[in-house]
Amino acid sequence: MSASAASAAPAATRVVVVMGVAGTGKSTVGELLAEALDVPYAEADAFHSPANIAKMSAGTPLDDTDRGPWLDAIGAWAHSREGRGGVVSCSALKRVYRDRLRAAAPGLFFLHLTGDRALIADRMAAREGHFMPTALQDSQFATLEPLQPDEDGAAVSVAREPAAVVERALAALPDSRSTPTPVPTPLPTP
Repeated sequence: MSASAASAAPAATRVVVVMGVAGTGKSTVGELLAEALDVPYAEADAFHSPANIAKMSAGTPLDDTDRGPWLDAIGAWAHSREGRGGVVSCSALKRVYRDRLRAAAPGLFFLHLTGDRALIADRMAAREGHFMPTALQDSQFATLEPLQPDEDGAAVSVAREPAAVVERALAALPDSRSTPTPVPTPLPTP
């Protein structure tokens, strides 16, 4: 992806949006990336209204009217972290959504987690306790508009273990290529 003037800022002072369809591991990768960069992490699901969660839980995709306040809340958080760094997960599936986030926080770097449908379907089926049903996977892929060459960001495959994905993400961040940060190895979940 092309570098903007904002990409001159060191990686740890930038706000990174970990984006992609449901099931790519945005939360897992986001938390590990924030830990590696020693910055706060924000979970996009925490910014959803109860009405949005109820709608998705019922298997109904959100529309742009539903997403507007959610995106604005994420953008406000990102703006509050400008110059200090942070990582936030957010599907950010459409260019217009990413533009809305950039309007609130112009220096954002988008890390697009990618994977094929079969891998993502397997991961979504294995998730427990999440409100997003696997039935919405098709709508997620149909909505997805990958990063464009003029957007500040990078795509990273999730076909590997989370620690390896984070290593690749760190290498993709501006100013992090020359000084890689060790990625913590997640402990197995009991």
